[in-house]
Amino acid sequence: MSKIIAIVSGKGGVGKTTSAINLGVALNKFGKNVVVVDANLTTPNIGLHLGAPIVPISLYDVLAERNNISDAVYEHHSGTKIVPTSLSLGELNETSFEKLSSSLRQLRRLSDIIICDGAAGLGYEAVSVLEACDEIVVITQPELPAVADALKTIKIAESMGKKIAGVVVTRVRNSSDEMSMKNVQSMLDYPILGVIPEDSNVKYALSERDAVVNLFPRSRASVSYKEIAARLIGQEYKESFFSRLLGFFGFR
Repeated sequence: MSKIIAIVSGKGGVGKTTSAINLGVALNKFGKNVVVVDANLTTPNIGLHLGAPIVPISLYDVLAERNNISDAVYEHHSGTKIVPTSLSLGELNETSFEKLSSSLRQLRRLSDIIICDGAAGLGYEAVSVLEACDEIVVITQPELPAVADALKTIKIAESMGKKIAGVVVTRVRNSSDEMSMKNVQSMLDYPILGVIPEDSNVKYALSERDAVVNLFPRSRASVSYKEIAARLIGQEYKESFFSRLLGFFGFR
């Protein structure tokens, strides 16, 4: 049976959408049939990140009951499928958040794993994604405000009885002004699935409308995303020393 994984964060700007995309692409490279859904209806970014800002049919059309969700599935050149959301706020008034769960259930027939990029924060839109998912991955950065907001998200998910797969800490520079991973884990009380190092390739991949895992598979961020994706499906994965070395020197 397919699984719906919500990628969530307590605040914006911590790399939630980047993580949703790259985990989806990594899982696809492991042979899984993956659909990444932009369930951030008010500030959608999946389409922008992957070069599809405007599509004929989006998740808005599905939630407004004009189309089936299968009509809104598009394939990125990486092989990963996406369901974008329209950038037009005018269409938001025609949608129903309550239909999100049933729409995602329809996707189960088409995929092994559904990655949901939820809205940041703790509002109704974000909670709707939590309700629709089977488990969640919490994205944060190693700074106190971001971790504190991640803790609030975790508490809401716990109150809803949701399985929390763990935490991903992004943009880690290993500087003295960052929280240590030990302190992050202690504060959130859930395992850290992985750490994404600060990597200029991530921004470059965004400028190319691609996932860093696809464009620079040996980069430090890509290796970390692939290791996290493997943990999510209980698969063994270890990048070879030679491949890591090539990545260090900038080879794709």
